[in-house]
Amino acid sequence: MKNKIRKLDKLLKYNKSFVEGKKYEKYETSKDPDKKIVILSCMDTRLTDLLPKSMNLKNGDAKIIKNAGATIMHPFGSIMRSIIVAIYEFEVDEVLIVGHYGCGMCNLNTEDLLNKILQRGIPAETVTTLSNAGINILKFLHGFESVEESIQDSVSLVKNHPLVPKEIIVHGLVMCPETGKIDVVVDGYK
Repeated sequence: MKNKIRKLDKLLKYNKSFVEGKKYEKYETSKDPDKKIVILSCMDTRLTDLLPKSMNLKNGDAKIIKNAGATIMHPFGSIMRSIIVAIYEFEVDEVLIVGHYGCGMCNLNTEDLLNKILQRGIPAETVTTLSNAGINILKFLHGFESVEESIQDSVSLVKNHPLVPKEIIVHGLVMCPETGKIDVVVDGYK
């Protein structure tokens, strides 16, 4: 990496001028979400600015969690843990699960993904070891067949979770990653 500009170095150089120029001041807020909502969204880069702007959210309005596909894979995994913490520690009373059309996790070719993993140098023995430990790597990497069904499944998981109070409202939404238009899949008020 002698002549290659390292990404971290560029980020830190910008960060230094950001702090010295006090550009952070316009983002100052508390850790508590003003609108008392938590959003689980896909990690798709097109949603980074588009999602909050399309919902009229500013810094400090919501807790935003991102992962591949905006899916909750395990009822006691880190995503659900974050939602539960938001409910009890930050008084969140509404949860929004926001997927998007054209998601890369929809119909993801897990065999192809596994081949990429192996091509990048992860030994086949590692996959075998995981399999022998009871981990189905293809199931672990699998996405979903329908963004709407995936959103419905995640909404149901949150709504029916034993640690989530019954009065918590859970919505399921799908966004167009080009325009920001939001379609309601599950209206939590109904």
